[in-house]
Amino acid sequence: MRYLVRISYNGAGFNGFQYQMEGRTVQGEIEKIINRMHKTPIRIHPAGRTDSGVHAIEQYFHFDSELNIPVSKWQHALNSAMPGDIAVHEVTTISSDYHIRHHSKGKVYRYRIYQSSVRDPFEKGLRVHYTYDLDEAKMRNAMQFFVGVHDFTSFTSAKSPIENKVRQIYRFDLIRTEKGYDFLIVGSGFLYNMVRILVAYVLEVGQGRWDGARTPEVIAAKDRTMVPKTAPAEGLYLERVFLTEKEREAALEKLKRNR
Repeated sequence: MRYLVRISYNGAGFNGFQYQMEGRTVQGEIEKIINRMHKTPIRIHPAGRTDSGVHAIEQYFHFDSELNIPVSKWQHALNSAMPGDIAVHEVTTISSDYHIRHHSKGKVYRYRIYQSSVRDPFEKGLRVHYTYDLDEAKMRNAMQFFVGVHDFTSFTSAKSPIENKVRQIYRFDLIRTEKGYDFLIVGSGFLYNMVRILVAYVLEVGQGRWDGARTPEVIAAKDRTMVPKTAPAEGLYLERVFLTEKEREAALEKLKRNR
């Protein structure tokens, strides 16, 4: 049987999602539990891999099992052994040809910053402390250039092994909060460090270090060296994974109404 699992995790204590030979990872913790239950190695397959320090409000993975456990019992079985910074919210069965990475229809990321003259120790690992004044209008104007289908070579890590760097951005919103700003971005998929580089660029525009009107020029250049900064990982959250196009369109319509 193939199972689809919805989880969340606080990424502060992990060296990312993907298993590594050294360091604690989300995949490593989960597979340790599942392997102990099966008494044999079982591999899990996630909707995407988050980097070290990145959180997930909603993340999915699937795995195959021959254990005779009712689907209603899997959540409790996993949570009873799960560390405190990972939670299992739902376990369902799916068809044997379903692959969450290939069949999902997009993702939502949120990046959180707070502004104050003094660092808040209770925000450590959860939001990024940002001391500079920001021009909200300039940031909003620059962000809209990213909406649509573009080659994001200028906004991904040079280490990215993926050749096709064309992605579609459905929404890129700036949300004022009590302490600062949230950046909300909805897309078909994201390249390595793409969200963090986009946020770093928009913050530079907000400070006046970049002319936001030049954004189309930067996109067209396909040159990573033009935007060398990457925002810290700790402010980034994988907020949602769309399993169907219907889910994605409903979410986009809701965002449109609430704007």
